[in-house]
Amino acid sequence: MKALRREYLQALDLQPWVLRGAAVAAVPAAVAAPGDSDLDWPALRARVAGCTRCGLSATRTQTVFGVGNAQAQWLIVGEAPGAEEDRQGEPFVGRAGQLLNSMLRAVGLARDEVFIANVLKCRPPGNRDPTPTEAGSCLPYLERQIALIRPKIILVVGRIAAHNLLKSDAPLATLRQRTHVFGAGKVPVVVTYHPAYLLRSPTEKRKAWDDLKYARGVAAHG
Repeated sequence: MKALRREYLQALDLQPWVLRGAAVAAVPAAVAAPGDSDLDWPALRARVAGCTRCGLSATRTQTVFGVGNAQAQWLIVGEAPGAEEDRQGEPFVGRAGQLLNSMLRAVGLARDEVFIANVLKCRPPGNRDPTPTEAGSCLPYLERQIALIRPKIILVVGRIAAHNLLKSDAPLATLRQRTHVFGAGKVPVVVTYHPAYLLRSPTEKRKAWDDLKYARGVAAHG
């Protein structure tokens, strides 16, 4: 296992991790739309697939519900599907998905051990930032996923996802290296960079690794 972990750390050009402590900041949960809070997995998936709550339903190829272990201890939350995700119906595919897989494996997690989802289930045209209306319409689906999974930790990747999940407009640098909590269940939330950003800015991988170490420590003590 140690040799395998070193292999993935090398993919990130990083060294082994050490646990750190955690400071806590509370954030509110989204308010679920009527009926969303009662849905089981099949019903929730069906509702997402047929959703017409915002205009993105007219431009999507398909919805991107999320993938992974429905009883995962780690929930990974991104912003929205991109073009390839829209085609395949799965979040974090392509180069960004490969880097996310390496990041997870560096802390001893396989992709199929976690659950991966986005704040938005439909792709905004041109990969633009989602509007407040679009995010507000879709966020209850993610909230229900969180309630069903009951993860030990939520790792939020990227500024847009962090702003929508945490109801904050603070810079990513301010949100990192802190433990936020989400919802009535007070699920710990840790924020880091989006893998697509790390592909564009590889010098930031060190900071992302610090965030992963921090998240690993939070999960270990949760």
